[in-house]
Amino acid sequence: MALYIVRCFLLVLLPAVLAKKGDVIEITDDSWRDILRGEWMIKFYAPWCPACQKLQLEWTEFAEWGDDLNVNIAKVDVTAQPGLSGRFIITALPTIYHCKDGVFRKYQGPRAHKDFINFVNEKEWEGIEAVSSWFSPDSLLMSGMSTLFQLSVWIRYCHNYLVEDIGLPVWGSYIIFGLMTLFLGLVLGLVLVFIADYLCPTKRQRPQDFIYPKNLTPEAARLLQELEEEQDVEEDGEASDDELSRESLRKRTGKS
Repeated sequence: MALYIVRCFLLVLLPAVLAKKGDVIEITDDSWRDILRGEWMIKFYAPWCPACQKLQLEWTEFAEWGDDLNVNIAKVDVTAQPGLSGRFIITALPTIYHCKDGVFRKYQGPRAHKDFINFVNEKEWEGIEAVSSWFSPDSLLMSGMSTLFQLSVWIRYCHNYLVEDIGLPVWGSYIIFGLMTLFLGLVLGLVLVFIADYLCPTKRQRPQDFIYPKNLTPEAARLLQELEEEQDVEEDGEASDDELSRESLRKRTGKS
């Protein structure tokens, strides 16, 4: 009876212990910043990918060494986390990244669990060039890329909702998104124009004086001289009127 109880006890607890030892951490859009601290090995995969399915067993066996190597073993389902797919620029599956205190390196070696163990234990990652700060997942550029990927998924969801749930024709959905794109483009253009005008206001430019040709006939030179004299007289008259107006204003102000 005692042996039977012990056996039942082991059958209940042993799977839990093994599962904890070989646990692979699931990374999401909300928890991805956890990988910026400590050492991580992250696998990006898709459930439908044959190569990813082949790697799954090796990755699970590698995770059993996580505690001994003091490294966190994680995975990201790109179909469920499109934002992370854009943030890490995932163009092939599976893709594996090594991260040490926020510095990312892409793993491109063999994909057996022994190779992963040696990569971490022998610090082979030190010989790989790190991802530049511009393309680092926590940079502003990659945050914008992540937002674009999430937006694309949201647009696809809205399109499926309009077509499948509401019963709108496909061309009707395209027209709606086209009008929304035009409207948002106009609004964004106006905002950019206002910002540019505020930061760099346009300056009024005086019209350039007309440059007359040097070689003029005597008659043309005489007419040009008369025209310039008339303009000077008009300008003097306007200046006199301005002086009279200012003098009249001073007198009125003094009386009051």
